[in-house]
Amino acid sequence: MTATTTAVTTRTVEYPADGLTMVGHLALPAGTGRRPAVLVGPEGTGLNDFQRRRADALAELGYVALAFDIHGGRWFTDPEEMMARAMPLLADPERLRDIGRAALDVLRAEARTDPDRIAAIGYGTGGAILLELGRAGVEFRAIGTVNALTTGRPGEAARIRCPVWAGVGSEDPIMAPAQREAFAAEMQSAGVDWRLTVYGGALHAFHHPPVDQAVRPGVGHHPQHAQRAWNDVVALLNECVPIDDPADEPSPPTR
Repeated sequence: MTATTTAVTTRTVEYPADGLTMVGHLALPAGTGRRPAVLVGPEGTGLNDFQRRRADALAELGYVALAFDIHGGRWFTDPEEMMARAMPLLADPERLRDIGRAALDVLRAEARTDPDRIAAIGYGTGGAILLELGRAGVEFRAIGTVNALTTGRPGEAARIRCPVWAGVGSEDPIMAPAQREAFAAEMQSAGVDWRLTVYGGALHAFHHPPVDQAVRPGVGHHPQHAQRAWNDVVALLNECVPIDDPADEPSPPTR
């Protein structure tokens, strides 16, 4: 499926990973030349229209963007069913890395992608996948995560060679203070250029608009901090993988 607006072209991409057929969303900016690219990882519930719009917004800014899939085309509406799928993934770094590498291969294979200028932005489980790719030595220009304060195996964070930014809600019971401390200690001991932003009063998944379904306790939308987190993501990209020609860069959309 392909769709085109005045500035952005999108298409669905299918590829194998984790024994499934993944269904990603690729968004291309206007023009024909190579552009910096962003790999976008979704929450544990999976890839839905909200995550696809993130990729579209990045393409509007001038990036090639791939919002990748983690559940073989599924988006979970039952929290328990989602946890039954996501928790084994989070406990298996090699599975996470394999899912991430498969998506990264798709992004690198896109003719519009500059393979030397790829950043990674991930939410929840998708953020954990991108951190594991960094720990595996993948050369991103930047890694940004929201609600993904996972720690890795001893010593592997030293392979991360790019700035890392992480955002989390102060009232997130899933990403508790002990996890913040462990994440910070891991990054610091590895010599990573890292930042942690704590959004006061925000719960888990504060960036995601409300959904008409059951959610886990401690999950909730915070519209002001959702916009601030998006602004922080855009600022990270502007710093680490800027668009070449400012005259060609569209104004940042509101998300």
